[in-house]
Amino acid sequence: MSPGQSLGQPLNALIVHEGEGAQDAVPINDHIFMSRGISNCYLVTTPDGDVQVNTGIHWEAAEIKRRFERVSAGPLRVIVFTQGHSDHVGGWSLFDAPGVETIAQANHAVVREYWRRLQPFFSRRTEKLWGRDITNVDRSFQPPEPVVTTTFLDRHAFSVGGRHFELYGTPGGETTDSLIVWLPEERTLFTGNLMGPLFGHVPNLYTVRGDKIRSAIGFIHSLDRVIALEPELLITGHGEPISGSAEIRRRITRVRDATEYLRDRTIEGMNAGADLWMLMGQISLPPALDIPQGHGKVPWIVRAIWEEHAGWFRYESTTELYDVPPSAIWGELIELAGGPAPLVQRARRHLSAGRPLEALHYLDVVLAKNPADRDALHVKLDALELLLERSGRENFSEVRWLEAEIAETNTALS
Repeated sequence: MSPGQSLGQPLNALIVHEGEGAQDAVPINDHIFMSRGISNCYLVTTPDGDVQVNTGIHWEAAEIKRRFERVSAGPLRVIVFTQGHSDHVGGWSLFDAPGVETIAQANHAVVREYWRRLQPFFSRRTEKLWGRDITNVDRSFQPPEPVVTTTFLDRHAFSVGGRHFELYGTPGGETTDSLIVWLPEERTLFTGNLMGPLFGHVPNLYTVRGDKIRSAIGFIHSLDRVIALEPELLITGHGEPISGSAEIRRRITRVRDATEYLRDRTIEGMNAGADLWMLMGQISLPPALDIPQGHGKVPWIVRAIWEEHAGWFRYESTTELYDVPPSAIWGELIELAGGPAPLVQRARRHLSAGRPLEALHYLDVVLAKNPADRDALHVKLDALELLLERSGRENFSEVRWLEAEIAETNTALS
């Protein structure tokens, strides 16, 4: 999603369907071309062959290939993966050929391993969030796994047709195998999804879909590396290129400093003895660093920073160490309350007072025992709709989650 795109615009507006042919590769200059998609792919042409940055998700690959063939007749020499997510590597098999070098950061194999192993788990979660946005494609098909021929830890350089390329590891991005592609002579930088799909927004150190928590300090150091290069053209994984070294520095520095501010305040609160929930509710960005939250949200970042450093045991209850969740006694609580009605009534009272989250806590108890309780479902629907209204529809993941919950609740009531 591009920085100016409305969150209400369906994600499938960005999807490249095989054979679609509705859009050509977009020239960024006379030798760099972009194919728009779920994540953009780029072709850098040279007199001796081409370098491709990412290969798209598998159902986009055929159209990406056709687009690039219409702007270059040269052979493909090198494929570079800026990270190991499927929207960057899924189309690889369609572009690979004898003599094509595929380059990734050294952690690529680790990233691909857990994404393959957890594919059913992540697919269920992704389906709830994005299933209604991605239609008319076969999401069950698993394309051939990329065969990476060259890996590096921190830095790698190569040349094709007189153009020089430098690759730098940036493990603070969306994955631990994140890298950036630097063309030093023309001061052009490909950052992939280092800063997520929305450039200039609060980073998503934890994604609602699920993934390994991204390191706040790693992200800061990666942005420091980008700033130090002083690029004059910045090409991201989504959206339009950003021009001008001063503007690029300004915008990246603001994200960097906002992340550092949130990390500092979280650590200060942890050292002062504040609990996680208090910090999630109290920490906010100052006006000078108040960047948009369409990608990450400040409370989520606070929690990600806490759990990055302290893990899952919060020292709140001995029961955290064992396998019996709070929900194990919810049925007994309903009995002690004299049935579900008093709990639903209390939830409705919280909702009427403008406390939808407190209401949902009560409703979770009731609906865990009786998922078809219509009184509880009606109050839940009202609580979810209030949360969506209060969200301002700013954060893409929050909006999609609440919309999915609302749809499921309406289905249960129908």
